[in-house]
Amino acid sequence: SERLESLDILRGTNLFFLELFEPVYNSFAKQLDNPITNKILGQFFHKEWAGSSLWDLVMPLFLFMAGISMPFSFSKYKGETNQCLIYRKIIKRAIILFILGAIVQGNLLSLDCKQIHLYSNALQAIATGYLIASILLLNFSRKGQIIATAVLLLIYWLPMTLLGDFTPTGNFAERVDQLILGRFRDGVYWDANGLWHFSPQYSYTWIFSSLTFGVTVMLGCFAGQIIRKGKENRKLVVRKLLTIGAGLVAVSLLWSLQIPIINKLWTSSMALFTGGVCFLLIGIFYYWIDYKGHTYGLSWLKIYGMNSITAYLIGEVVNFRCAVDSVSHGLEQFLGRYYPTWLSLGNYLIVFFILRIMYKQKIFLKI
Repeated sequence: SERLESLDILRGTNLFFLELFEPVYNSFAKQLDNPITNKILGQFFHKEWAGSSLWDLVMPLFLFMAGISMPFSFSKYKGETNQCLIYRKIIKRAIILFILGAIVQGNLLSLDCKQIHLYSNALQAIATGYLIASILLLNFSRKGQIIATAVLLLIYWLPMTLLGDFTPTGNFAERVDQLILGRFRDGVYWDANGLWHFSPQYSYTWIFSSLTFGVTVMLGCFAGQIIRKGKENRKLVVRKLLTIGAGLVAVSLLWSLQIPIINKLWTSSMALFTGGVCFLLIGIFYYWIDYKGHTYGLSWLKIYGMNSITAYLIGEVVNFRCAVDSVSHGLEQFLGRYYPTWLSLGNYLIVFFILRIMYKQKIFLKI
């Protein structure tokens, strides 16, 4: 009954940019082809390799926010003696998230074995990060959780440093993915002779990077613990969130001199950098919304934030452009080259109105 409004609105902000603003702006800016809009558009693409753009924060923020919720949701397990029941629920949730991720980006619905990719989506990263974080939360003290999170960073860092380099083809995580996922890796293509090959253009890693996915979720857990324990002194909560965020960013930038911030590898420095930025974001949102009580002009974002799984699945899987085109194709003669932008806007407005109806009817999809 007591929801963390800042979290719902921050999650809604993230989804608004993912499921409405970015695709519509992307289409508009490409047609406009203006230097200023093109400069802004560059922030809505992942960095080709080292460095970070605004768009590189979208997926880490999802993982981080999943972690924030965990201290609240796991509080109901306090005193529960049946550990098997707890782990059954955790594993079930992880499996469902993994399957939904395969539907969104793994081509599961193609029903074509050649097109199916096993591990390639943010929901699957959340699933593995959630599983790792669950084990740490259930079995370690707060101090043990911090130590275990640091150990995860070091376990990732050592082979990445000693057994390869930080190039797209020479890094250790790339070799792990190719070895374990094989032809089911995202980016694999098939030639005319029916042989499969790894695409040189695809350089995201998932298997070994699961360690740092767990780190990002755990950083969110630490933020959630601070918020949950500090309800009586919210000003102190804000101070802690902002201080830790700034500290993580500083440490990550220093560490990046040795292990670069690379989103596609989810490097240790990248996990700390994005985690620090996420701490700063939740600190700012918590200060403005939960501490100061300002929600004017922001509450509508809960339409996305309180049905995040639904928003992501519908927005990524279902295409309403054909419906928009079927009733407004006459506008093409007036809109000209901007007609695709209209189709994109119409598509994501339909998604928004579906979510709004669900919100009004208090229908929320949970896993």
